[in-house]
Amino acid sequence: MNVGILLVAHAPLASALRSCALHVFPDAAPDILAMDVRSDDPSADVCQAIAGMRAQWPDQECLVLVDVAGATPCNLARQSPMSGPDAPMPPAVLLAGVNLPMLLRVLNYRHEPLNTLVARAMAGGTQGMLQLALSGEAQPAT
Repeated sequence: MNVGILLVAHAPLASALRSCALHVFPDAAPDILAMDVRSDDPSADVCQAIAGMRAQWPDQECLVLVDVAGATPCNLARQSPMSGPDAPMPPAVLLAGVNLPMLLRVLNYRHEPLNTLVARAMAGGTQGMLQLALSGEAQPAT
């Protein structure tokens, strides 16, 4: 069973990342949801929406990817209940610093257990950051 991927980020980043990811992995649509958080969204409404999205995968582990640690989307994701009192759900993990290489790596391996997927997400996110030379510019430092 695949891990559910929940993107929570400043609007419109979550939806944009989901769209880009589905361009590469169109079959992943049921496994990835996006919550764009706007500055004027009431916190309680956002928390309820995040919990509702998580509830769409009652039997699946969930990886919650947010854009910036300590920012509003991250804080609201942390406050959102990831299981109900009468309906415990499989674990969820929250990672900050989502980027497209991280998300693509996660979707490619979404069938793996959550703890393995977290390690792959971290590796994909950091390995996707490279300094590259532009035509006519000095070569990057090694």
